[in-house]
Amino acid sequence: MTDHSRRDAILRKLDRPLPGWVRPLLVGSLTVGALTFILLALGSGSARAWRAYHLNWLYWTGLSQAGILFSAVTKAAKGRWSYTIRRFAEASAAFLPVSFVLFLVLWIGRAQVFPWIAAPIAEPSVKAFWLRDGFMFSRDIAALLLMYGMSFWFLYHSLRPDAALLQAGAPDKVKKMYAWLAKGFDQPGRGVEFSEERQNYIAPGLVITYALVMTFLAFDLIMSLAPHWISNLLGGFFFMGAWLTGLMSLALLTIFWRKHLDLEDLISTKTLHDIGKLCFGFTVFWAYLFFSQFLVIWYGNMPEETSFLFLRMASPTWRNVSTLMVVLVFLVPFWGLIGVKPKQTPAILGTFATISLVGVWLDRYVLTVPSVVQHAPRAPLGWQELLITVGFFGLWGLAYVWFAERFPMVSPTYLERGERRRHAHASF
Repeated sequence: MTDHSRRDAILRKLDRPLPGWVRPLLVGSLTVGALTFILLALGSGSARAWRAYHLNWLYWTGLSQAGILFSAVTKAAKGRWSYTIRRFAEASAAFLPVSFVLFLVLWIGRAQVFPWIAAPIAEPSVKAFWLRDGFMFSRDIAALLLMYGMSFWFLYHSLRPDAALLQAGAPDKVKKMYAWLAKGFDQPGRGVEFSEERQNYIAPGLVITYALVMTFLAFDLIMSLAPHWISNLLGGFFFMGAWLTGLMSLALLTIFWRKHLDLEDLISTKTLHDIGKLCFGFTVFWAYLFFSQFLVIWYGNMPEETSFLFLRMASPTWRNVSTLMVVLVFLVPFWGLIGVKPKQTPAILGTFATISLVGVWLDRYVLTVPSVVQHAPRAPLGWQELLITVGFFGLWGLAYVWFAERFPMVSPTYLERGERRRHAHASF
């Protein structure tokens, strides 16, 4: 089979529509979640609704940004093994504009989330200056615009060659979008090589921007919930947790698309093994960062630092939730994915990826909610948080489906170039 015939055969598979249950499930999830949030926010559960909104924004934004980051990281690292699955990760970028709007909405409930708005910080003066709601939202909006702007600049050059290749036979709903993406593509020096070169330039900058902006957001949106707590490691812990959710969600998406599009010959068990190794490796790295933060705070033994840990470790209200979080993020996936076979088996890899994703959601919960609630008869973790999370899942899923219905989920350009490299290597 020639490169073109193989590419065309795979493109025909990519035209297969999503299962009929996907969109109704996502719309139903969004509807239930939105109604739950609105009813709680307008009633006596307003504070609880906004806290759930805040932690879910952190979770789903980090997961989505990590998707586009995966493509940038593998591009910068020359990870050619990933060319068949990059688009599965890139598609999560469709949620980023939604995330930006949702962050603006958070302004409405800011007094319910950030305790220093109702009780302003007086000392030290530099912290009082920094923790002002207008100033905080302004700088975070600017940081998000920078990170999202670089993400879409990278994505533009990833999609551009495919749009130029497929625009002649593109359906009406994407013709204008494809024409805009492919504009000037046929000019000398503006083709595939130009887009590849631009991605090579953008990718390292995007990785650095991700680390800086996510650290910035961690300090503003998590650390400020306990205004007198200090941790220099929180930023790295937060953005690596988001990166872990990106990898685990990519494992699930790869399993889904591999089966749905019948791509077992293209996405082999070796590819699943590679994803599984990344999932396992960064599970261990998450535990390393967790223990590093714990160790520094414990040995420093300063009240402004240890109070954060004692609340979560010693308080009967939060101790069980914190323990469950560590078990789900580290202990279960570590022992589950330590072997080769689990990484290569879709059902097993998918199961442990799901467990890890639930665990990181609990991590976001443990980082945020105890700082605001602190003392309660029991942890406020029930159907309210669950249904609002389901709503965010539906919104994220609809954004992802929007992307999947407009762009090929396996890049034909990457596919053809990958096949050429494979044949050249075999010939050599």
